[in-house]
Amino acid sequence: MIVIGLADIHGSPPDMDILAGILSQADVGLLIGDLTNFGGEAEADSVVSPILKKSRKIFAVSGNCDLEGVDAYLNKEGINLHGRREVFNGIGFIGLGGSLITPFGTPNELTESEIAQVLKKSLNRISENMPLVFVSHQPPIQTACDRLSTGAHVGSLSVREFIETHQPLVCFTGHIHESSGTDKIGKTHIINPGQLGRGGYAYAEIHNERVMVEIRRWR
Repeated sequence: MIVIGLADIHGSPPDMDILAGILSQADVGLLIGDLTNFGGEAEADSVVSPILKKSRKIFAVSGNCDLEGVDAYLNKEGINLHGRREVFNGIGFIGLGGSLITPFGTPNELTESEIAQVLKKSLNRISENMPLVFVSHQPPIQTACDRLSTGAHVGSLSVREFIETHQPLVCFTGHIHESSGTDKIGKTHIINPGQLGRGGYAYAEIHNERVMVEIRRWR
């Protein structure tokens, strides 16, 4: 299975011909939060609707810069993974939208306790032995994917503990634009492609338990 993740679009996707070329490679496309730049349902539709038309299968979570209407839109389209699970080709996809509390008072923020509850809910009716792909706008703490330009780690402890306990095959993440990179927690590959507008996207090939991840460039 080929899975491609686009993070932090912020209402400005690249030309649809470029996106169509990228997503045509994928069995599953993932939208990893901050689809809009403080926008709601209409703004989400302007970003996501063209992507849906070009893709085989899409799952998405909102980000901290998305208003409440974004989740409503994703629910209406049947692609929202926040606190949910979807099974596709024998793999369980689970998701977490929003972020930890920031200094900026963005509209979609959660405490560590709330994040833990969302993640617990997402595992409902998932077989214990089913391989998982985790889509989390908020990165786990203490990785190459959650560092500010100052070097400070600002990821979530709850997200990290979830990964350590359940060992999904891959965690696709975003949120920290300057922390584009890959890492591992146990057997779990972590990938943050950075803000889409900066030219990167996440690419993964999953063959049973064998996983390859890399950040690719669209420009």
